[in-house]
Amino acid sequence: MSEHEALARIDAVIAQGPYQATWSSLAHYSVPAWYRDAKFGIFIHWGVFSVPEFGSEWYPRNMYMKDSPEYAHHRATYGDQRKTGYKDLIPKFTAAKWDPQAWADLFLAAGARYVVPVAEHHDGFQLYQSAVSHYNAYEMGPHRDIAGELKLALNQRGLFYGASSHRIEHWHFLGHGREFASDIHDPLRRGDLYWPAQQEPADALDITTPQPSEEFMADWLVRSCEIVDRYQPREMYFDWWIEQLAMKPYLQRFAAYYYNRAAQWGIVPVIAYKFDAFAFGTALPDVERGQFAEVQPYAWQTDTAIARNSWSWTPGNDYKKAPEVLCNLVDVVSKNGNLLLNVGPHADGTIAPEERELLLTVGAWLAVNGEAIYGSRPWRKAAEGPTAAIGGSFADHQAIAYTDRDFRFTVNEGNLYAIALNPTPGHEMCITSLQAPADHHYDGVDFRGGIAAVTVLGATGETTWHRDGAGLHVAAAGAAHDGLPVVVRITVK
Repeated sequence: MSEHEALARIDAVIAQGPYQATWSSLAHYSVPAWYRDAKFGIFIHWGVFSVPEFGSEWYPRNMYMKDSPEYAHHRATYGDQRKTGYKDLIPKFTAAKWDPQAWADLFLAAGARYVVPVAEHHDGFQLYQSAVSHYNAYEMGPHRDIAGELKLALNQRGLFYGASSHRIEHWHFLGHGREFASDIHDPLRRGDLYWPAQQEPADALDITTPQPSEEFMADWLVRSCEIVDRYQPREMYFDWWIEQLAMKPYLQRFAAYYYNRAAQWGIVPVIAYKFDAFAFGTALPDVERGQFAEVQPYAWQTDTAIARNSWSWTPGNDYKKAPEVLCNLVDVVSKNGNLLLNVGPHADGTIAPEERELLLTVGAWLAVNGEAIYGSRPWRKAAEGPTAAIGGSFADHQAIAYTDRDFRFTVNEGNLYAIALNPTPGHEMCITSLQAPADHHYDGVDFRGGIAAVTVLGATGETTWHRDGAGLHVAAAGAAHDGLPVVVRITVK
């Protein structure tokens, strides 16, 4: 199918409705209950950039920048970029030990409810079967339909499959390769791995200049809709730079196409976006490596990684610990958000022991405490205590030092949950937001209802509690801790 035919087909689906390619029409969209209930998903950065295991997933860009460590590493390891460029790493990406069933088992054990692998990163190599370009994993490298095999394994376990596209940044991602004698040079045509390799903007956050060409944006639209048609993902995640003003009509066309196709299939999907790429209320806001400081009245997502320094696996990865990840999950959920946690497999398809161990720890905690997370909604306040998470993107450069007075709140099926982020083992917890009203004066009191029972989830012994003017005092024998959050279920009268 030619690009002209593909675009005509896209517009025909849009014309059929129910959604049209306008913000006013797309504003009738609502984030579905399945997503709001899921709360926890797995993100996956894996591809040809995993082969060198050096620097980060931005290796393909940086290896063409003369002053970068990646440039020197590439020349020392693979040779001159004129003879051995990024495309020459594709045959080394064989995924020789990749087992989608094993991945699906691990993600299920981790407590995830949906999984969003990168279908195409900035490098332009597609990890799915494609008719748009021959540079895809079905025709090169592993010679496997990575997306199709993984989706099947996930669906067999009741997990939702999503897809992530970082294609838009490919407009300029490999542009530095034109600055010296390398294998990136004209002629470059649509469908080539390196096309279009334009100059990287001086200010990539400028939404007005430089704008991608209409040919490139049309190619982006066709690629994105191809993923939708082949794999019917429940979530489509888009990385930054789609907020370029020239992209707005293409974003509208994609959203209308995706929502209309989903309506034909009887599902409601999610589009995750950063900054203000989409009109508010037409898709799902995403905060990269960060969160909101306060509870939000709308659903949202944060995507972050197990490693602070890279989304892909490298020998120098600075790994987060399980308590930090779980506190992040709890904080996000208390504010009406979902956590999408990234893993970065080795090039051969295996997952590093550090990442596997962390995922299993998260899963074990969720197996005990999941009723406070899955299907929950925010309480009238998200938090109490002296320590607040800083709002905004890229705020995970170090773990937040929570105290034993820091709690987060959720509600589920009539129960109220107070989640202690860093309780002191063996000490009584005091939840000040649940203090008893004195002399029937309710000013400044957060909770005026009665309490029927209090239970510390996972405790091996009896939970004891009493309520006074200072708060709800809770203690439990054999309460599991190990530095992980502790969940208190409050059954209200």
